[in-house]
Amino acid sequence: MSAAPTVVTGTARLGKRTKDLTKRLHPGDIAIIDHEDIDRVAAEALLERHPAAVLNVSASTSGRYPNAGPRILVDAGIILIDSLGSEVFEDIRDGQTIAISGREVLLEGALIAEGIAQDDDSITASLEIAREGLSEQLELFAENTMEYMLRERDLLLDGIGAPDVRTVLDGRPVLIVVRGYHYKEDLATLRPFLRENRPIIIGVDGGADAVLEAGFRPDMIIGDMDSVSDRALRSGAELVVHAYRDGRAPGLERLEELGLGDDTILFPAAGTSEDIAMLLADEKGASVIVAVGTHGTLEEFLDKGRAGMSSTFLTRLRIGSKLVDAKGVSRLYRQRISTFQLVLLALAGLAALAVALWATPGGQALVQILGARLDGMLSWFTMLFSPRATGS
Repeated sequence: MSAAPTVVTGTARLGKRTKDLTKRLHPGDIAIIDHEDIDRVAAEALLERHPAAVLNVSASTSGRYPNAGPRILVDAGIILIDSLGSEVFEDIRDGQTIAISGREVLLEGALIAEGIAQDDDSITASLEIAREGLSEQLELFAENTMEYMLRERDLLLDGIGAPDVRTVLDGRPVLIVVRGYHYKEDLATLRPFLRENRPIIIGVDGGADAVLEAGFRPDMIIGDMDSVSDRALRSGAELVVHAYRDGRAPGLERLEELGLGDDTILFPAAGTSEDIAMLLADEKGASVIVAVGTHGTLEEFLDKGRAGMSSTFLTRLRIGSKLVDAKGVSRLYRQRISTFQLVLLALAGLAALAVALWATPGGQALVQILGARLDGMLSWFTMLFSPRATGS
């Protein structure tokens, strides 16, 4: 007989947008999401919150491309159950205690949904199938690239359509921060660059919060304003709302509710917010553009979906050598000397200096003078605490 499956219980936290849900997730909770093709960024954001399990009403790997998210979660020991069906969002309320037994989801002992429990073997099989579909994705990428290039050729080639901004970027280094791959490590590694060069800092949506968390302040925030905190919006940064080509700007409504709509600038353009941030910085004369957390590899392009792939690819071609991608800097450069080793090095340097001084007549005289001064100070300090004689 096979052993009964282990039952895991926890508080249900529901969110159809994974990046919004992670803000409310606590260790031991059970995350219920609707996220087809869980990407690396979403998986790492979930992993940081240490949930007991992740329940996905959609397929964590659809077969479109070999996404890394499911592997990250399962390798970390987090239960992952797929394809539970959208009815879960109607049957379970946020904050209820639910249980997981095998691939079943239970509420007060009653079966609510049954999905596909993912493990190492199932994920390996799914990724093998997904790799076979890469050629189709590349064909779609080529089609979308041509379509985007024709639609946005004025912006890409001549910068036409880029709005005027108050922040002066001409001749200044610009740091663009996206809450993406390895953004925390790269921001930490770039601290010397930030201190020495004092670049203009542009936060792309939630990237503005990443800047604040790192101890800096964004000069400008660009995006549709759906994943940036009120704190960041009120930090004093210039606000540029990424609008649709027809002028619709859902993010503007939020800023108006916060009383920040009067000074807001609209930037109608296709593509992603990180792309228009790069194009704006380039058009306004940035001397160099350092990108943190942005997308650059095939996996990252596919994580964004076909709609965002072409704009990012062409934007990088447009900017060319001006763009410096900070991704991976933290992995390439790490401090190899510990604090203890630095202390030993300093002590060795002082010892070498003392030996060098003692080897010269002048150095010996200096050491003798310092020794006499030190002896005098010790004598004076001792006298302060020595008992004084009292008259009879």
